[in-house]
Amino acid sequence: MTDFSRTKRAFHLPSGVTYLDGNSLGPMPRAAQQRVAAMMADEWSDMLITGWNKAGWYEQPQRVGNRIARLIGAGPGEVVMGDTLSIKVFQALSAALALRPEQRVILSDSGNFPSDLYVAQGLATAMGARLRVVAPKSVADAIGDDLAVLMLTEVDYRTGRRHDMAALTARAHRAGALTIWDLAHSAGAVDVDLTASEADFAVGCTYKYLNGGPGAPAFIWVNPRHADVARPILQGWMGHEAPFAFTPDYAPAPGIERMRVGTPPVIAMAALEAALDVWDEVSMDHLRAKSVDLTGAFIAEVEASCPDLLLNSPRDPERRGSQVGFRHRQGHAVMQALIAEGVIGDFRAPDVMRFGFAPLYNDRDDVSRAAATLARILRDEGWKKAQFMRKAAVT
Repeated sequence: MTDFSRTKRAFHLPSGVTYLDGNSLGPMPRAAQQRVAAMMADEWSDMLITGWNKAGWYEQPQRVGNRIARLIGAGPGEVVMGDTLSIKVFQALSAALALRPEQRVILSDSGNFPSDLYVAQGLATAMGARLRVVAPKSVADAIGDDLAVLMLTEVDYRTGRRHDMAALTARAHRAGALTIWDLAHSAGAVDVDLTASEADFAVGCTYKYLNGGPGAPAFIWVNPRHADVARPILQGWMGHEAPFAFTPDYAPAPGIERMRVGTPPVIAMAALEAALDVWDEVSMDHLRAKSVDLTGAFIAEVEASCPDLLLNSPRDPERRGSQVGFRHRQGHAVMQALIAEGVIGDFRAPDVMRFGFAPLYNDRDDVSRAAATLARILRDEGWKKAQFMRKAAVT
C-alpha cells in the first residue's frame, strides 16, 4: 500500500496553506534544493565542462525519461526529456504529418490547451494541412478517412474531462490516422497506459503533478513501431546520430534520441530527479484511487454547502481527471478571496474556478478546509472587495 503520509512529508508545503493548484505548478520537493545545490557545488563548480561525461549530464535526458516512462505506461528507452512542451508538440505533430503524407487533416477539440492549437495552426499552414476543431464530445464522430493526426490533451485543462485514450486511438487507427496525446494534466495524476492504448506519440510537462519546478523540461514518447522512422521538422544537434562529428548534414539518431533538440537543462533536471525520487514507491493504481476519492469528496462537500455554484467537471470519476472546476459569474474574484484565505486554486476564463488534487500531498483535510472556506466567502460575499477584482498578469 502506498504510504501517502510519507509522500506528503517529502514536500515543502507552507504553513496555513491548502494547496490545490498542483495541476498548474507542483510544490517544491524538500530534496530538490539540496540536490540542485549539490549539482552546482560538486558537478558544475568542480567538474566544469567535464561534467558532461563525469556526471552523466549528456545521458540525463534519457535517464530521467526512463523514470517517467513507468508513470505513463511506457518502456525503457522510449521517453526523452528536454525543451518545452510546445516544442515537443511541434516535434510530434510534424513527425506524424510526415508519416501520413496522403492525409491532410489534424483533428483536435475545443478543450485542448490553446498552445497546442497554436502549434497545430502554424504547422498546418507550413505543411499544407488543415486543423479541424470540434467539441470534446464530438471527437469520435469527427474521425474520418481524411484524418492524418488526432491530437488531444487527455485531461481537459479547464473542465478535467478525460478522454478515453484507448477507444479514440483505436478509432483513429481504423481510419488510418495517428494519435498524439498531451499528458500535461495526466502524468502523475491518473493511470496512463500508452503501451496498452497503442498510442503513437505522447508529450507532457513535468512542472505540474510531477513537481519538477517552474519551467521544468517537457518529455516526448514515441511508440517503438515509429521510433526509427519518425522524423520531426525540428532537427537539432542533440538529435543527430553523431553530434560531435559536427557534420553539416543532419542524420537522425536511432529511436527516441532523435527527438532531442538542444542542450539539456541540466540544473532544472537535477530538481526534477529529486522530485521523481518521491515516486519510487508509489503505485499508480493507489494514486488513482485516492484522486477519485478526493475529487469526489470535494464535489459532494461544495455542492452541499455552495448550491449556487455550477459543477464544470464530469460527475462520473471514470471521465474525470484529478481536478474539479466550478463556475461562478465572478469566479476570478472568488478565487482571489480564497487565495487570500490560504486556499490556493486558480481561475480559467471565462468563469471557472479550478481546484487540482494531487494525491501525493493532498488529503481529506484539504478537501474540507477548501470547501468550508469557499462556502463562507460566498455566504459573506467577501469576494466583493475591490482588491479581489483586479487581475494580475497570471491568473
